[in-house]
Amino acid sequence: MADRQSEPVVVIGLGRFGSALALELVSRGTEVLGIDNRPKVVQLMVGRIPHVITADTTDIEALRQLGVAEFHRAVVAIGTDIQASILTTSLLSELGIADIWAKAISDQHGNILTRVGAHHVVAPEHDMGERVAHLLSGRILDYVEVDADFAVIKTKPPRDVVGVPLRESRLRSRWGVTVVAVKPQAALAGRQPTFTYATPDTVLSYGDLILVVGAVDNVERFAAAE
Repeated sequence: MADRQSEPVVVIGLGRFGSALALELVSRGTEVLGIDNRPKVVQLMVGRIPHVITADTTDIEALRQLGVAEFHRAVVAIGTDIQASILTTSLLSELGIADIWAKAISDQHGNILTRVGAHHVVAPEHDMGERVAHLLSGRILDYVEVDADFAVIKTKPPRDVVGVPLRESRLRSRWGVTVVAVKPQAALAGRQPTFTYATPDTVLSYGDLILVVGAVDNVERFAAAE
């Protein structure tokens, strides 16, 4: 089976989200076909994305002529033109694209994208707004929601869990969370500190950075503890 990372990707819509995604894929060695219906936008990407073209992706014949049906993965990154976003996603599904990702600007938009064939729907503006809200609300230093009600946070340990092995801290019974990795505050043996897996014998110190997983409410409650 071919390496998934090496499989080419077609990115449709080269606005801020689409162009950033396409350029990141290119930097990782993925072959990318970038498509946008705005010639000026495409011109800006010439030389940055190896294969970039101006086309109307609401026209199935245009998609066929570009060989889009040969791709297994596609991203519909069209932003404000909801009609074009939905129609393009539907046509990709009709062409038999196996893995379709689509950007949504609202819950309703996302629901429609799913119905017309998107396998994955992302809402970058909503997700980033939610993430920043969590970062602003307490001692959380980073936040990633990995499911509807499950998150990973980066924070510093509260007083109650400092100086004792994690096995004695009763994290799960008290807060319903698990510490999975620790980055010591101080350098060890002349090395710069880096994250390492936590074990039941790990002893936390003030100033350490820890990665904590659990239900969203639980990790927020844990991060708020003094």
